[in-house]
Amino acid sequence: MSFQNYWLFLPACFALNMAFGPNNVLSLSNGARDGMRYSILAAFGRLFAFAAMIAISGFGLGALLIASETLFTVLKFGGAAYLVWLGVKLFRSAPVDLSASANDVQSNRELPADKLRRLAKQEFLVAAGNPKAILIFTAFFPQFVDRSAYTTSFIVLGATFLLLELIAIAIYAAIGARLGTFTNAAGRFRWFNRVSGTLMIGFGLLLAFLRRPAN
Repeated sequence: MSFQNYWLFLPACFALNMAFGPNNVLSLSNGARDGMRYSILAAFGRLFAFAAMIAISGFGLGALLIASETLFTVLKFGGAAYLVWLGVKLFRSAPVDLSASANDVQSNRELPADKLRRLAKQEFLVAAGNPKAILIFTAFFPQFVDRSAYTTSFIVLGATFLLLELIAIAIYAAIGARLGTFTNAAGRFRWFNRVSGTLMIGFGLLLAFLRRPAN
Protein backbone atom coordinates (compact mmCIF):
# COMPACT_ATOMS: atom_id res chain seq x y z
CA MET A 1 0.00 0.00 0.00
CA SER A 2 1.52 3.29 -1.06
CA PHE A 3 1.88 6.20 1.36
CA GLN A 4 -0.37 8.29 -0.89
CA ASN A 5 -3.18 5.74 -0.76
CA TYR A 6 -2.89 5.50 3.01
CA TRP A 7 -3.47 9.23 3.41
CA LEU A 8 -6.54 8.87 1.21
CA PHE A 9 -7.71 6.04 3.44
CA LEU A 10 -7.40 7.99 6.70
CA PRO A 11 -10.08 10.69 6.19
CA ALA A 12 -12.47 8.30 4.46
CA CYS A 13 -12.07 5.78 7.27
CA PHE A 14 -12.55 8.36 10.02
CA ALA A 15 -15.75 9.55 8.33
CA LEU A 16 -17.04 5.98 8.63
CA ASN A 17 -15.94 5.81 12.28
CA MET A 18 -17.76 9.04 13.11
CA ALA A 19 -20.98 8.09 11.30
CA PHE A 20 -23.97 8.36 13.65
CA GLY A 21 -24.85 4.68 13.95
CA PRO A 22 -26.20 2.41 16.71
CA ASN A 23 -22.84 1.82 18.42
CA ASN A 24 -22.13 5.54 18.60
CA VAL A 25 -25.60 6.08 20.06
CA LEU A 26 -24.59 3.60 22.76
CA SER A 27 -21.39 5.54 23.47
CA LEU A 28 -23.42 8.74 23.65
CA SER A 29 -26.06 7.36 26.03
CA ASN A 30 -23.54 5.45 28.15
CA GLY A 31 -21.44 8.60 28.47
CA ALA A 32 -24.46 10.63 29.56
CA ARG A 33 -25.62 8.04 32.08
CA ASP A 34 -22.38 6.55 33.43
CA GLY A 35 -19.63 8.95 32.42
CA MET A 36 -16.92 9.04 29.79
CA ARG A 37 -14.72 6.39 31.42
CA TYR A 38 -17.41 3.72 31.51
CA SER A 39 -18.50 4.54 27.99
CA ILE A 40 -14.98 4.14 26.58
CA LEU A 41 -14.20 0.95 28.50
CA ALA A 42 -17.52 -0.62 27.49
CA ALA A 43 -16.82 0.16 23.83
CA PHE A 44 -13.91 -2.28 23.86
CA GLY A 45 -16.64 -4.88 23.34
CA ARG A 46 -17.29 -3.19 20.00
CA LEU A 47 -13.59 -3.07 19.15
CA PHE A 48 -13.29 -6.80 19.86
CA ALA A 49 -16.19 -7.50 17.48
CA PHE A 50 -14.68 -5.30 14.78
CA ALA A 51 -11.25 -6.92 15.20
CA ALA A 52 -12.83 -10.33 14.69
CA MET A 53 -14.67 -9.05 11.60
CA ILE A 54 -11.44 -7.62 10.18
CA ALA A 55 -9.70 -10.97 10.68
CA ILE A 56 -12.61 -12.82 9.06
CA SER A 57 -12.61 -10.41 6.10
CA GLY A 58 -8.84 -10.69 5.77
CA PHE A 59 -9.17 -14.44 5.30
CA GLY A 60 -11.84 -13.93 2.65
CA LEU A 61 -14.67 -15.33 4.75
CA GLY A 62 -16.41 -11.95 4.95
CA ALA A 63 -17.14 -12.02 1.23
CA LEU A 64 -18.54 -15.54 1.63
CA LEU A 65 -20.83 -14.31 4.41
CA ILE A 66 -22.13 -11.45 2.30
CA ALA A 67 -22.60 -13.78 -0.69
CA SER A 68 -24.71 -16.20 1.33
CA GLU A 69 -28.30 -14.98 1.34
CA THR A 70 -29.24 -17.20 4.28
CA LEU A 71 -26.37 -16.11 6.52
CA PHE A 72 -26.83 -12.47 5.58
CA THR A 73 -30.57 -12.61 6.32
CA VAL A 74 -30.09 -14.33 9.69
CA LEU A 75 -27.45 -11.82 10.72
CA LYS A 76 -29.51 -8.89 9.46
CA PHE A 77 -32.76 -9.75 11.19
CA GLY A 78 -31.03 -10.94 14.34
CA GLY A 79 -29.17 -7.64 14.59
CA ALA A 80 -32.29 -5.63 13.76
CA ALA A 81 -34.33 -7.42 16.44
CA TYR A 82 -31.64 -6.81 19.04
CA LEU A 83 -31.45 -3.10 18.19
CA VAL A 84 -35.22 -2.73 18.47
CA TRP A 85 -35.24 -4.62 21.79
CA LEU A 86 -32.39 -2.47 23.10
CA GLY A 87 -34.16 0.69 21.91
CA VAL A 88 -37.40 -0.24 23.64
CA LYS A 89 -35.49 -1.06 26.82
CA LEU A 90 -33.67 2.28 26.69
CA PHE A 91 -36.89 4.16 25.88
CA ARG A 92 -38.61 2.68 28.94
CA SER A 93 -35.63 2.93 31.30
CA ALA A 94 -35.99 5.09 34.39
CA PRO A 95 -33.84 8.22 34.49
CA VAL A 96 -30.75 8.27 36.67
CA ASP A 97 -30.49 11.06 39.22
CA LEU A 98 -26.99 12.29 38.47
CA SER A 99 -27.10 14.77 41.30
CA ALA A 100 -27.32 12.04 43.95
CA SER A 101 -24.32 11.37 46.11
CA ALA A 102 -21.86 8.70 45.02
CA ASN A 103 -22.81 6.39 47.89
CA ASP A 104 -26.54 6.66 47.18
CA VAL A 105 -26.02 6.02 43.49
CA GLN A 106 -23.74 3.08 44.11
CA SER A 107 -26.15 1.47 46.55
CA ASN A 108 -28.87 1.38 43.87
CA ARG A 109 -26.70 0.08 41.07
CA GLU A 110 -25.10 -3.18 40.11
CA LEU A 111 -21.43 -3.70 40.92
CA PRO A 112 -19.10 -1.69 38.65
CA ALA A 113 -17.54 -4.81 37.12
CA ASP A 114 -20.96 -6.33 36.39
CA LYS A 115 -22.21 -3.09 34.85
CA LEU A 116 -19.12 -2.75 32.67
CA ARG A 117 -19.47 -6.35 31.54
CA ARG A 118 -23.11 -5.77 30.64
CA LEU A 119 -22.38 -2.58 28.68
CA ALA A 120 -19.45 -4.20 26.86
CA LYS A 121 -21.70 -7.12 25.91
CA GLN A 122 -24.25 -4.69 24.49
CA GLU A 123 -21.54 -2.97 22.42
CA PHE A 124 -20.27 -6.33 21.15
CA LEU A 125 -23.71 -7.62 20.16
CA VAL A 126 -24.71 -4.38 18.41
CA ALA A 127 -21.47 -4.40 16.38
CA ALA A 128 -21.52 -8.13 15.64
CA GLY A 129 -25.18 -8.05 14.58
CA ASN A 130 -24.68 -5.36 11.97
CA PRO A 131 -23.76 -6.77 8.53
CA LYS A 132 -22.94 -3.23 7.35
CA ALA A 133 -19.70 -3.54 9.33
CA ILE A 134 -18.71 -6.60 7.31
CA LEU A 135 -19.52 -4.61 4.16
CA ILE A 136 -16.99 -1.97 5.20
CA PHE A 137 -14.21 -4.51 5.59
CA THR A 138 -15.04 -6.50 2.45
CA ALA A 139 -15.90 -3.63 0.08
CA PHE A 140 -14.03 -0.59 1.42
CA PHE A 141 -10.73 -2.07 2.62
CA PRO A 142 -9.82 -3.91 -0.62
CA GLN A 143 -9.68 -0.61 -2.51
CA PHE A 144 -6.63 0.34 -0.45
CA VAL A 145 -4.95 -3.05 -0.05
CA ASP A 146 -1.54 -3.52 -1.66
CA ARG A 147 -1.82 -6.83 -3.51
CA SER A 148 1.95 -7.33 -3.35
CA ALA A 149 1.84 -7.11 0.46
CA TYR A 150 -1.72 -8.19 1.15
CA THR A 151 -1.36 -9.40 4.74
CA THR A 152 0.76 -6.48 5.93
CA SER A 153 -1.43 -3.82 4.32
CA PHE A 154 -4.65 -5.41 5.59
CA ILE A 155 -3.23 -5.49 9.13
CA VAL A 156 -2.21 -1.82 8.84
CA LEU A 157 -5.66 -0.85 7.56
CA GLY A 158 -7.37 -2.87 10.29
CA ALA A 159 -5.21 -1.43 13.07
CA THR A 160 -5.81 2.10 11.73
CA PHE A 161 -9.56 1.52 11.64
CA LEU A 162 -9.59 0.32 15.25
CA LEU A 163 -7.48 3.27 16.42
CA LEU A 164 -9.73 5.77 14.65
CA GLU A 165 -12.78 3.95 16.03
CA LEU A 166 -11.38 4.41 19.54
CA ILE A 167 -10.95 8.14 18.88
CA ALA A 168 -14.56 8.33 17.63
CA ILE A 169 -15.71 6.45 20.73
CA ALA A 170 -13.93 8.95 22.98
CA ILE A 171 -15.51 11.88 21.13
CA TYR A 172 -19.04 10.48 21.43
CA ALA A 173 -18.45 9.48 25.07
CA ALA A 174 -17.23 13.00 25.87
CA ILE A 175 -20.25 14.55 24.14
CA GLY A 176 -22.51 12.18 26.06
CA ALA A 177 -20.86 13.00 29.38
CA ARG A 178 -21.26 16.69 28.62
CA LEU A 179 -24.92 16.20 27.72
CA GLY A 180 -25.36 14.35 31.00
CA THR A 181 -24.55 17.52 32.91
CA PHE A 182 -27.39 19.31 31.09
CA THR A 183 -29.88 16.49 31.59
CA ASN A 184 -29.34 16.27 35.34
CA ALA A 185 -33.01 16.65 36.22
CA ALA A 186 -34.97 13.40 36.08
CA GLY A 187 -37.51 14.72 33.59
CA ARG A 188 -34.88 15.89 31.13
CA PHE A 189 -32.94 12.64 31.38
CA ARG A 190 -36.14 10.69 30.72
CA TRP A 191 -36.48 12.54 27.44
CA PHE A 192 -32.82 11.82 26.61
CA ASN A 193 -33.49 8.11 27.15
CA ARG A 194 -36.55 8.30 24.93
CA VAL A 195 -34.70 10.06 22.12
CA SER A 196 -31.81 7.56 22.31
CA GLY A 197 -34.23 4.64 22.41
CA THR A 198 -36.16 5.96 19.43
CA LEU A 199 -32.95 6.34 17.43
CA MET A 200 -31.93 2.77 18.31
CA ILE A 201 -35.32 1.44 17.21
CA GLY A 202 -34.99 3.44 13.98
CA PHE A 203 -31.57 1.93 13.27
CA GLY A 204 -33.04 -1.53 13.87
CA LEU A 205 -35.84 -0.92 11.37
CA LEU A 206 -33.41 0.46 8.80
CA LEU A 207 -31.18 -2.58 9.26
CA ALA A 208 -34.15 -4.88 8.68
CA PHE A 209 -34.57 -3.34 5.21
CA LEU A 210 -30.86 -3.55 4.34
CA ARG A 211 -30.44 -5.32 1.00
CA ARG A 212 -27.81 -7.96 0.37
CA PRO A 213 -25.23 -6.70 -2.16
CA ALA A 214 -25.59 -8.14 -5.62
CA ASN A 215 -23.08 -10.86 -6.45
